[in-house]
Amino acid sequence: MDRIPILKMGPFLLVTIQVDLYDRLALNLENDLITMVSKTGARGVLIDISAVTIVDSFMGRILGNIASMSRIMDAETVVVGMQPAVAITLVELGLTLQGVHTALNVERGMDLLYHKTDILLQPDEEDEDSEAAEQDAE
Repeated sequence: MDRIPILKMGPFLLVTIQVDLYDRLALNLENDLITMVSKTGARGVLIDISAVTIVDSFMGRILGNIASMSRIMDAETVVVGMQPAVAITLVELGLTLQGVHTALNVERGMDLLYHKTDILLQPDEEDEDSEAAEQDAE
């Protein structure tokens, strides 16, 4: 049975959807993600849909369900990489994706998750960020 990989990155789960989702795969993803949130205690879920070219009402509903279920389990959901055509389709279908935060790319999505969950960067990450800023200033 097909599955979409779910990676744990610190306090978050990362899902990169590389194929157009058919109904069974979308339902498996929904179940697998909620199970992983429960197992890992993840505080956030980042779903990268940059490779997805088609979203129908069912897929939109699945994204909304994932966000609602995750929120109940104390995790935020951010969807990143939405193609313009996908955004247009969602609006035309009248799908607002309540509870789903969006960001342009993975980097911005991770920043948004940190902000929404009030999780501080680890000392190593803060050091790397300050070193990079110092190098940029020079």
